Amino acid sequence: MSVDPAVLGRHDIETSDAMEQLGRRIGERLEAGDLLILTGPLGAGKTTFTRGLAEGLGVRGPVQSPTFVIARTHPSLVGGAPLVHVDAYRLGSGAELEDLDLDLVRSVVVIEWGRGMAEELADSWWDIELERPVGADGEDDLDPSELDADAPRHVTITRASRSGTVDGGATTLEG
Repeated sequence: MSVDPAVLGRHDIETSDAMEQLGRRIGERLEAGDLLILTGPLGAGKTTFTRGLAEGLGVRGPVQSPTFVIARTHPSLVGGAPLVHVDAYRLGSGAELEDLDLDLVRSVVVIEWGRGMAEELADSWWDIELERPVGADGEDDLDPSELDADAPRHVTITRASRSGTVDGGATTLEG
């Protein structure tokens, strides 16, 4: 991926539309072989972000959370790489993720809830942390019915690798 330096670092996102626009902007530049690991609590915007990526890639939708099917492939409508959208929430280990036999070379792969499991799948990846507001006491006080409501989110994007190098101002990761 040809990185626009403005994409790296922290982004303050005010609405679901803005989350999709960030995803779209990144998706327009993704290429086969790109791996994105999305981390954040329920309702942080992982699937909304992925919807924007899908639009930027020009793949067939609709994009929805693959929680129950674990992985969904969205073929390209414009001759580009397909999007493989994975939800690792119900997986217990990286071995279970590897058992999915994802096409990491010819696809763009997005793995929600993949931190701690997906880093062994590639030499480098995009680490995307999505945060949503919590209560003043640091507790997650958000009513489940409000998880999709427009509220400020924070997205931090870094480029990580197994060798531990990171671009984007985040801490060093080790695989």
